[in-house]
Amino acid sequence: MILETTTAPADFRSLNLDPGLLDGLDAMGIRTPTPIQQQAIPAALEGRDLIACAQTGTGKTAAFLLPLIEVIYGYKPRVEGSVRALIVVPTRELALQIDQQMQAIAYFTPITSMPVYGGSDGASFDQQKAALSGGTEVIVATPGKLLSHLNLGYVSIEGLEFLVLDEADRMMDMGFIDDINRIIKFLPKERQTLMFSATMAPPIRELAKNILHDPIEISIALSKPAEGVKQEAYVVHEPQKAPVMEQILKTNEATSIIIFAGRKIEVKNLARHLAKRGFDAQPMHSDLEQGEREQVMLDFRNRKLRILVATNVVSRGIDIDDIDLIINYDVPQDPEDYVHRVGRTARASKKGQAITFVTEKDMREFGRIEALIGYPVNKMPLPEGFGSGPEYKAEGVKRSGSNGNRRGPGGGGQRGGNSGGGGRPGGGHGRR
Repeated sequence: MILETTTAPADFRSLNLDPGLLDGLDAMGIRTPTPIQQQAIPAALEGRDLIACAQTGTGKTAAFLLPLIEVIYGYKPRVEGSVRALIVVPTRELALQIDQQMQAIAYFTPITSMPVYGGSDGASFDQQKAALSGGTEVIVATPGKLLSHLNLGYVSIEGLEFLVLDEADRMMDMGFIDDINRIIKFLPKERQTLMFSATMAPPIRELAKNILHDPIEISIALSKPAEGVKQEAYVVHEPQKAPVMEQILKTNEATSIIIFAGRKIEVKNLARHLAKRGFDAQPMHSDLEQGEREQVMLDFRNRKLRILVATNVVSRGIDIDDIDLIINYDVPQDPEDYVHRVGRTARASKKGQAITFVTEKDMREFGRIEALIGYPVNKMPLPEGFGSGPEYKAEGVKRSGSNGNRRGPGGGGQRGGNSGGGGRPGGGHGRR
């Protein structure tokens, strides 16, 4: 069954949620449901399984947390001391983010939750074990760590009512499908399952077919970058990227910046290069210890760190509203990843800027991005003293018309010329 989009209700009170939940939403300044919340919450409250296609930034986290909390808060546990809801997510950062949002929404209720993820010390493991065996109502977990606890035999799930799979497509991309299937074998068959994914590729539909019962299907179209995002691109020769980026960082007044690079090794090298050049930059990648990752994110959220260098994990897994500038040091291979990256800025109706470096070998990929968003991105001239970049050519991309900051400059792009000074950071590491 596919649910049709309807006009959103004026506020959450029309969804008949418990006053404690409404108080939590009011305290967070959230009063109007998004389209995914409008559709998913009533369906989930009816006890229906659900498969929803919605990207980051649409409010999907609250779309499953609100009905989950409503049901748990409104009824006595079926089995005392049992975990009542499992939320499975691809990354530690997303587990922490969802747990934090859970605590905020459920602040005026007695519901308890706990994030469960790898890379923690012995004390954290003991806390996770106690939560899983002692009946913490909601567990937010990464697949591998949750499976490790399940295999040890002490997880109390006899009264499990909800299974939520968030960012299912990302979990498949990261190779977690076997872990997910093993986890499901541990769970009671009588449960409600909610699946959220940014894309609805055939493997996602196959997984849904195997684990969902007569689900309602909701699809929220991929949002284009927000109107408040000033999108720009610099068409450069490869050796020009690092020095042009440094010039932008020196002259741009942005105080909160994320630089996206294609691979973990690039993140490390780029962050090291920027630090050597005197920039306040730190990397975010999976080789960091959990304590280091949390400290970096805390410093970035609190504006103690100006520049975060990261892979796509941050583009989907971190919810920070006040990013001033996004720099795509590498053009993402998946056009939807561009939308996710750019979506980190200009959130909550604010303004933001997104800059992408496009080399000759990136042009086809960037053309696919422009085709997806429906307009050409403004091609900027290189700063004075850096020479010219290659001529921009992307087959099938319309380069005329007006669309404010997002208009292409009449077939724009820089013509061939001498490259600027400087080489790639980190000893000229490869791209992909």
